[in-house]
Amino acid sequence: QVQLVESGGGLVQAGGSLRLSCSVSGRTFSSYVFGWFRQAPGKEREFVAAITWSGGTTFYADSVKGRFTISSDNPKNTVYLQMNSLKSEDTAVYYCASRLGATMITAGEFYRYWGQGTQVTISS
Repeated sequence: QVQLVESGGGLVQAGGSLRLSCSVSGRTFSSYVFGWFRQAPGKEREFVAAITWSGGTTFYADSVKGRFTISSDNPKNTVYLQMNSLKSEDTAVYYCASRLGATMITAGEFYRYWGQGTQVTISS
């Protein structure tokens, strides 16, 4: 199994940057896909980005392409989400999730493990 803990959220001005971290623990991670999701109040959970643990494959939602970068640091057992050019619509609770496999699935229901989330707020 995999345990996930997000950190790095906070308040950032529009146009600014923020890096979220997902600390991963468990038995093995090499066969897992890790994803970032977000959910704003009153809105459905939204896929943001995903990565294989090896870092060989990444996938992004259209809304964040060119602005966000997902990466993994295997020695540190950490998955990152670098967020640049932040907009007000990026305000949400961001969750790290994982699933067994290597397919870049965007539907959250296919991810088995979830962190508790970290709040990201973008001010205008």
